[in-house]
Amino acid sequence: QVQLVESGGGLVQPGGSLRLSCAASGSIFSINTMGWYRQAPGKERELVASISSGGITNYADSVKGRFTISRENAKNTVYLQMNSLKSEDTAVYYCRWNHYALNYWGQGTQVTVSS
Repeated sequence: QVQLVESGGGLVQPGGSLRLSCAASGSIFSINTMGWYRQAPGKERELVASISSGGITNYADSVKGRFTISRENAKNTVYLQMNSLKSEDTAVYYCRWNHYALNYWGQGTQVTVSS
């Protein structure tokens, strides 16, 4: 019902920056929440940041002050600007869209922070 297409992942050195994008298409409800999650090898998937259609944001403590989530409602697109990247940020990042019981995930994009 909702398809999510991600882009922007890649390899970056510590202290560098990346910008992830996720575009949603399909049966989009005007009221929804979009967010970014990540999963590193051997770890559970965790919330990185989320943003409601009203613009309310939430961040994991580990990324506060470094990452910024934003959205462009007209394009049904959410962004994640990642600055001052650390090796601990290395993971597969997934975009998520939800409206109450409706939940969809993107395919995931690899982010690797290494020298």
